[in-house]
Amino acid sequence: MTAGLLLNATICFAITISSFAFAWVLARSEHEHSDKSKPALWALVILWSLVGLTYLPTTVRMIAAYLDMPTLDFMMYNLSIIPFSFVTVPLVFFIMYVIVGDKKISAYTSMLFVLFGVSYLVFLYTQGVIGPEVSTFSSIFMINSDVAINIYLIGLFVIPTAMIIGLLFLIFLQRMPKRLRYRTALPLVAISFVFDFMLTDMITLVDAMQLAARIFVLIGTVQAFLAYFPPLTLQEKLGIKKYSYELYELEDDIDDDIESEDDIDV
Repeated sequence: MTAGLLLNATICFAITISSFAFAWVLARSEHEHSDKSKPALWALVILWSLVGLTYLPTTVRMIAAYLDMPTLDFMMYNLSIIPFSFVTVPLVFFIMYVIVGDKKISAYTSMLFVLFGVSYLVFLYTQGVIGPEVSTFSSIFMINSDVAINIYLIGLFVIPTAMIIGLLFLIFLQRMPKRLRYRTALPLVAISFVFDFMLTDMITLVDAMQLAARIFVLIGTVQAFLAYFPPLTLQEKLGIKKYSYELYELEDDIDDDIESEDDIDV
């Protein structure tokens, strides 16, 4: 087979390593977060772990395709779609927790997306997939269930994406310090970036488009890391030099920060 498959495998492996590394760094920063922000923090840890778990078997898939092992390719595809189906669960929990600040409401809402994920898997495994079709850059499977595709597009893609856009809109409407806006908005943009291209990756039937989607997933993962742990030069450019690792702050703290920034601007 072609070296394009090895390139694809390398990109998938890079996504796997960067996602797991990011999840690990977030988990290790737990002591820097207040009790209020920890549920959101662990939602993000689970989210990036699921991204890594999706692309770990996908890496093996690309190597199996290169070595002309279709059975292993098929097994790894069936394995990779399990974490992929539940990526929206911690994402929805994170968004709901940012909005309402209640763990129970966030958990109940995210459970609805567990049902969407299970339904997607049931129809996918029942109807099966067609493939693999190995090409220059990738190994492609075609989902043999329109119901499964519709469940994912509507329940696991459109609704969470709309929630991300809605939360971003709320963030930019509120008056808050630059560092807090950066801390909340940029990770959401990165997550949306990764989320959108993961969907493209899973449903496209064009090998070059799938490869491009995986490159953008990798870029989105790096962007998310920079959103949480920006280098000093980026902090200075954005005016967020007094950077906090807290995901949330008390309203009094936010008001104090706003007053401080107003004083600086004046």
